Amino acid sequence: MNGQSNGTAIGNGFGSVETEYIRRHHRHDPADHQCSSALVKHIKAPVHLVWSLVRRFDQPQKYKPFIRRCVAQGNLQIGSVREIDVKSGLPATTSTERLEFLDDDEHILSIRIVGGDHRLRNYSSIISLHPEIIDGRPGTLVIESFVVDVPEGNTKDETCYFVEALIKCNLKSLTDVSEQLAVQDRTEPINCI
Repeated sequence: MNGQSNGTAIGNGFGSVETEYIRRHHRHDPADHQCSSALVKHIKAPVHLVWSLVRRFDQPQKYKPFIRRCVAQGNLQIGSVREIDVKSGLPATTSTERLEFLDDDEHILSIRIVGGDHRLRNYSSIISLHPEIIDGRPGTLVIESFVVDVPEGNTKDETCYFVEALIKCNLKSLTDVSEQLAVQDRTEPINCI
């Protein structure tokens, strides 16, 4: 998994394919008091399967291990809001998040944190999924990027490190759940004689 912190999320550490997807789908313009980063994960499961988990704005706990409970308000559409209860062990107990963008054709989802008892102010993230072939089978390239205010008393590096650690855990869990579902869903080709 590669990440590029504190500025544009393009360049060092990413291949040309990742760089192009980041340019196309992950536009953040961090202010001086903010940090931004992008992380990449390759999952050995087809896009449609991974997307079926990611797109569920109302059920992020299906793959995000730090979420105890989620209650979504209204229909799943741009502007929908979800109230999240965070598991103990993190410096937060609740988060209120709004769905900013959802594109089922391009496999892009964006959220913004609009409230809660945590230090992630003006947090916005974009996650995009892209088909690829891994070991001769359908796979998914996942890119997640974010921008967030740097809290008083912290540095950009500290803030990015903390948020990246949370995202890495979420992406690891997404990988585990997706790849397990892919194994259950996989059928082997029948060889004809």
